[in-house]
Amino acid sequence: MLSRLVLLIAFPLWLVGCASTQDNSARLPVFQASHDGEQVAYITTDVSDRKMAKEMQANYAPRLRDAIPRYPKPPQVKTVLERVYGFPNKEQQNIFASAPAPLGYLSQDRHYSPLWLMYWVVWQNPQEIYELTSEEAVLAAEEAGLVRIERSDIVVNCPVLPFLTE
Repeated sequence: MLSRLVLLIAFPLWLVGCASTQDNSARLPVFQASHDGEQVAYITTDVSDRKMAKEMQANYAPRLRDAIPRYPKPPQVKTVLERVYGFPNKEQQNIFASAPAPLGYLSQDRHYSPLWLMYWVVWQNPQEIYELTSEEAVLAAEEAGLVRIERSDIVVNCPVLPFLTE
């Protein structure tokens, strides 16, 4: 009887000693972008350009470039890539062409993809810079001759987080 009691007490204590006390979380830089005038939070895990991967503290993944279709791409050809508009002179944060809506597992957005083809937005006149917060605003600025949009061959894996961060 005493041996059973000792076993009953010792076994759970032994199991607790085997339990991992290691924190299984990770710390990643969280970035902000605009989508349709709203803020979204995202992380960058992989980039097809070594220099940008270093800047973003991400993995260098040159094979991501294999996702880029041949151009000119016919409209009926679907790809996994979405557009992200970046500003090479760092005038403002990036602009995503899509985001999950709503955020999280209930998203109904069939266009969203976490794989982005980088398009650079270059202001023609630095005195005319103003904040752009949507793809429509970028395209309107291009049509007005205020910016030039340059397609790059950089693909980034930047999933939008299913929650907003502060």
